[in-house]
Amino acid sequence: MLPVDQALAKILEGVRPKNAETVPLAEASGRVLAKPIAALRTQPPFPASAMDGYAVRAADLASVPARLRVIGEAPAGAPFAGDVAPGETVRIFTGAPVPDGADAVLIQENTNRIDAMTVEATETVAVGKNIRRAGLDFREGEALLDTGRVLDPAALSLAAAANHATLPVVARALVAIIATGDELLPPGSADIGPGQIIASNSFGVAALAKNTGADILDLGIAPDRAEAIAALVQQALAAKADVIVTLGGASVGDHDLIHEVLTGEGMTLDFWKIAMRPGKPLMFGRLGAARVIGLPGNPVSTLVCSTLFLKPLLARLGGLSVQPEIREAKLAAPMPENDTRQDYVRAAIVENGGDPSVTPFTTQDSSMLKVFAEANGLVIRAPFAPAAAAGETVRVLMLR
Repeated sequence: MLPVDQALAKILEGVRPKNAETVPLAEASGRVLAKPIAALRTQPPFPASAMDGYAVRAADLASVPARLRVIGEAPAGAPFAGDVAPGETVRIFTGAPVPDGADAVLIQENTNRIDAMTVEATETVAVGKNIRRAGLDFREGEALLDTGRVLDPAALSLAAAANHATLPVVARALVAIIATGDELLPPGSADIGPGQIIASNSFGVAALAKNTGADILDLGIAPDRAEAIAALVQQALAAKADVIVTLGGASVGDHDLIHEVLTGEGMTLDFWKIAMRPGKPLMFGRLGAARVIGLPGNPVSTLVCSTLFLKPLLARLGGLSVQPEIREAKLAAPMPENDTRQDYVRAAIVENGGDPSVTPFTTQDSSMLKVFAEANGLVIRAPFAPAAAAGETVRVLMLR
């Protein structure tokens, strides 16, 4: 059985981010920038008023109260065309260009309007006060966002302000998901026969893949027949899936057909067993340009393996830098010694005012989704780890 770190290294070997594609700014949310971008304009492009008030010459207000002649108005988007001479002022609004001759903006709260042509200043103002100088935010040609930046609301707003209507982003990886098993029925099924169960794994895997920036092609449930599985594999290949994920059937039982079908389609097998719990029967191979991950059928095994192996693969394809969040915490209960496999023990971690403690759940069966949903971390137990007493520090892989 392959150690976890070696298995991950094999899965990530040679993986590079997908090619760039250009998308409209409105469709770029959550995407990953494929190339650095620079400003296409200066922001602000002119000295702009930061407040509603009056564009003034600061020297005119050396002594207050002082009366000024109002010679015009400058709302945002409609600059005042003339100059401000001594003793004059222009009514100005936030965002409007400051007219030539003015060197400060007096806020309207510090004025009294005498009549249509006269305003009285009641406070002095320093040169440059309440004026945003040209280029205060950025200047044309200035580097703004680097390759690999996830385009969150702040990044998108910055790109828009810099006059980018489109952005170069890493193309999304396409993940084809194939569930297998005669026993599986889709959620919402009313006619459930003896021995049948509801398929759940594909929904968790699809959510994880989507949250890592991938597109999903859910090919549904294949019965335990080689020709049915092969037909779905062919659909995945025809769609040019970057990753084909199979659910169940990757072990060595008489009805576990995934390995047989995939090798028949031309897959080169890298490995199919990992020294870990849960999730030992995990298969990885290459089929043409696609990478194939055969996940175990037990739901918790599927989700743990997806977290450890599928997520880093999709992150690499998507140009993301995703590192697992591993924290240290003190055991709230003892743990027995471990055997030959690396264990990922579902647990609840509590902050305790900066001194986190972690409690492993008593039952760790790999079919129990309720326990997994209640867990917010996985205690990592190395192979042959000795028994650990309550209060000892352990490493915890955070799930959320």
